[in-house]
Order: sequence, then structure tokens, then C-alpha cells
Amino acid sequence: MLEGINQVGDLEWEVPVGYVPNMRVPGRFFLSRALAETLEEGAVRQLANVATLPGIVKHSLAMPDIHWGYGFPIGGVAAFDMTEGVISPGGVGFDINCGVRLIATPLTEADLAGKKRELIERLFAAVPTGVGAKSSLRVSNKELADIMVSGTRWAVERGLGIRADLVRCEEEGAMPGADLDAVSAKARQRGLPQLGTLGAGNHFLEVQVVREIVDPEAAKIFGITEGQVCFMVHCGSRGLGHQVATDHLRLLERALTRYGIPLPDRQLACAPIDSPEGRAYYGGMVCAANYAWTNRQVIMHEARKVFAQMYGIDYDEMRLIYDVAHNVAKFERHDVDGASMEVCVHRKGATRAFGPNAPGIPREYAAVGQPVIIPGSMGTSSYLLHGTTTAMQKTWGSTCHGAGRVLSRSQAKKEVRGKELREQLAKEGILVRASHDSVLAEEAPEVYKPSHEVVRVVHEAGLSGIVARLDPLGVIKG
Repeated sequence: MLEGINQVGDLEWEVPVGYVPNMRVPGRFFLSRALAETLEEGAVRQLANVATLPGIVKHSLAMPDIHWGYGFPIGGVAAFDMTEGVISPGGVGFDINCGVRLIATPLTEADLAGKKRELIERLFAAVPTGVGAKSSLRVSNKELADIMVSGTRWAVERGLGIRADLVRCEEEGAMPGADLDAVSAKARQRGLPQLGTLGAGNHFLEVQVVREIVDPEAAKIFGITEGQVCFMVHCGSRGLGHQVATDHLRLLERALTRYGIPLPDRQLACAPIDSPEGRAYYGGMVCAANYAWTNRQVIMHEARKVFAQMYGIDYDEMRLIYDVAHNVAKFERHDVDGASMEVCVHRKGATRAFGPNAPGIPREYAAVGQPVIIPGSMGTSSYLLHGTTTAMQKTWGSTCHGAGRVLSRSQAKKEVRGKELREQLAKEGILVRASHDSVLAEEAPEVYKPSHEVVRVVHEAGLSGIVARLDPLGVIKG
């Protein structure tokens, strides 16, 4: 472990005030000894840098998938006072509302025998993948504006889903506060042809089997059983979200002098939450977040159609368990020293993990807490967990979002051969379809921390509880 960091719990570590100049609060992160060798000094410094920002409350936080990012470390969480605090695109990321949803089907693994390759090929044909992928779904400028305001509801009202999908989605698939004027013409142009596309990088559509139930009571409430076939969608706001982040970073960098905010790193460019620049970024970010939820909804609809055509399943038999965002800033009420307080929570590569009976989660899940979905890295297990009271007390109701990279994409390409990886996964019974084999090299399992260890840490630290383990059967990559 790095010098100057103090252990304050079995899996909890503190970066003290003074680790970098002008820290207002300590940093805290959750990590096991097994993961310590993956900890980058640069990511810890970023965590400490976040603690210098005006209005930060209690701690700058990071989850066990912590690694170096833009501004905030990936895996970073921070809450800011609504009066004195700031909002920062570096605390959200360029892929606004990159997130994941899990859908249960009535099929078992045996039902896929002899048809798995056909299923994967049909799904690959139905969902456009790769850099610059374009959708067959054509939306007008007016429809795009509707999507950015009403989110998933836009899709459901057009038959691209069912009403129950809305309830089982964080924010019911649409955050309030969208500001269409904060989305540039270039961002709209990039978003128009991409609704219903996976994109590239670590995004995927994966067919999985529930291999192990760890918490039978929570599994029953969530509606999954051992041996059940599910599918998972992981993607975000595509070019629209990236352009919104890029545009507003430039505006916020120019505003730093106006507000006299000293920064240890210009990647933390920010503005007071209630400033014109802060409000504009938030409004544009909401538009991109709502686009991302709609994007995942359309992909889910296309995948459901493939399953329905191949297996004769009714559409509503393929139940959305939940959809969670990974990269977003939200206004939430939390308990701070015994008093309810509204704060602006930034989650950058982190998942909301609200506990039992928390506001904003579906009534049907109230007894156990919000579903938390942690995707694995291609070829490794994914996990369904539930939120906890401990997370509400320690991390603003937050947990990890995935495994966390340990190799850059360029390093991965030097060390892994995509074709060999695809053949190896096929021997393990995992079929992979991608636009290019080079994509597979960038996203190989060894490029990431072990997902089972990251999930073990958040489970044992009490930030979320493991419900089930899901293993991949077939993966579609960008």
C-alpha cells in the first residue's frame, strides 16, 4: 500500500488531509490486500485532488475498482453542498450515464443447446456495434428533443418496451432538469443516428446464465432463479454524451478565473452548482443521461424481439430486473450528521446502491434495497447485488461499477491477440462476436481486475450484498 495512507477498517483506507495541498476533507477508499498491487499512485492523487474542491462533504470516496481517470479517478464518488459546492464534468465522465441493465428470460441454459450460435449471430445483426455505428431507427430533431427530456418513456410510448420497464429503471429512465439549450448542434448531430447502438470499448450485449444464487430471499424478490438465462446491456450516451461533456468542459475551464476556484488539476474544471455555467452543464448532462437510458431501452427491445422470434416467448416474459447508471451527477437527500441534507452526488464509474426502503427505488424491491448490477469483463462472471443501509451511511448510497482496468487499451493490444482470445473463449463455451478482433484484445479479461474480488470487497465492506452470480454464454462486443 502507498506511503502516507492509513488503514481504518479491514477493507477501508484513508488518505489524510495534507496528502496533497489544500485538501478540505480526507479521502476514503475500499480495497483488499489482494487488489492493493493494482492501486495506482496517480489514482490516489486524483482522489486527494477531489478533496480540495469547494463544498465537498465528509469525504472524497473511491470504490475497489479505482483506477486513473479524467479529473476524478474512475470509481470515484463525492457529494457537494448545494450552496457552497461545485459540479464538475470530471466527476461524471465523457460517457454520461454509461450504465447497465439486466433482463431475465423464462429460458434455461438447456434451451440454448444447438441454437446458441444462431442466437448470438441474430443479436449481433439486430444491434449495431462499433465506433460510429448507426441505427436503423431514424429519429427527427424534434424526436431527439423529446428523448432528451422524457427519456425511456419516449420509447415505451412508441411500442419499444412496456410500462413496467419504466418502474424498474433508475429515475424511471428520465431525470428532471433537462436543458435543451445546453446541448450543441454538434452533439445533436452525433446523437441523431446512434439511438439503439452499442458503440465500442467495454460496451457489450451479453447472454448469461444464473450460475449461483447467494441470497435466495433477495433473488426471489428480484425474480431470478438458478439456471435461468438472462441478458445484460452495457452502454451509454454515445457521441451525444461525449460531445456534451467536451463542450461544457471548455466553458467551465474558461469560467474558473471568474469564480476564483484554485485547482490542482485543470481536468477538475468546475463551477458553483447554482452558477449559469453549473446549471447549463447539469441541464446538458441530464439530456445526455436521458438519451442513454433510451438507448439501452431500444437495444433491449431489439434483443427481446430476437428471443421472441427464436423461442416463441411473449415480450412481457422477458422482465427487466433493473437499469443503473454509472456516470452521473444527481441531486439527492442524505443523512449528514443526523440531519437530512440535499447534496449533489457525483458518481464516476460508481453505481447507486440505495438500501432497503430508500426513496426512489421500486416498491417491489423496498424490503431488500435497490438492485445493483456489476458486469464482469468478457469471459468472467457478472453479479447481481442489492443496496444496503451501510452504503447509505458511508458512501452516499454507492458501490463499485465493474472490475476496473489494470492495462491501457494500447498495452492490451501488445499483450493479447484477439483471434486467440476468441478461440480460447469458444473452448470455454463462450461465443464472442465483435466488429474486429482487435476490440477483443482491448477488453480481454486479464486487462481488468478480477471481478469476483472487487465484488467480494463491496460485499464484505457492506456497501452492497451479493444476490447472484451470472456467467457468460455469448458476448457481442463493439
